[in-house]
Amino acid sequence: MLTGDGRLVERCLEGDDAAWETIVRSYGRRIYNLCYRYTGRSHEAEDLTQEIFVKIYQNLKSYRVESGNLVNWVLKVSRNLIIDHYRQTRRFQQSAGSEEMETMNLRDEKQPNPERIVEQSEASRFLRDGLRALSPELKEAVVLRDLEGMAYQEIADLLSVPEGTVKSRINRGRIELARLLAKRRSQTGMQV
Repeated sequence: MLTGDGRLVERCLEGDDAAWETIVRSYGRRIYNLCYRYTGRSHEAEDLTQEIFVKIYQNLKSYRVESGNLVNWVLKVSRNLIIDHYRQTRRFQQSAGSEEMETMNLRDEKQPNPERIVEQSEASRFLRDGLRALSPELKEAVVLRDLEGMAYQEIADLLSVPEGTVKSRINRGRIELARLLAKRRSQTGMQV
């Protein structure tokens, strides 16, 4: 008798809509966040998230409990589709200004002055531009660690590389990102 993840997948395969809904609710936000960080556009991230869930549903029968927990399997499927998407587009999309403003939480209880709002917007844009400039391997490691908050071993399992490789990629990515942001700051005179 299966328990936990195995039973949930088994229920999905038997046609239990509530079980599928549990999977979507459990992982939807995390997958969307990953997609958004790679595409930079909410509409594109939503489409990619839907594609990922279709792929997950189509491949649920290949999930094996003995291979690890469901979250790692779901993230591997997500990662593979994000990589496919990247290869198809061959570049990371630029964020539109209005979309950037939609996704940022600029509201402050003390009503920040307009100058501070502009600075926050610029800093966010600089960071996204810096992430786009990183190689896919470095970007992936930095996003998973620093933005998704995953542990080194989780990232290693997800990427199928040794933990030392993950740490090295994160370190190189952070150094390169800091260099890019410092260069941008010196060019614009803004605090990033």
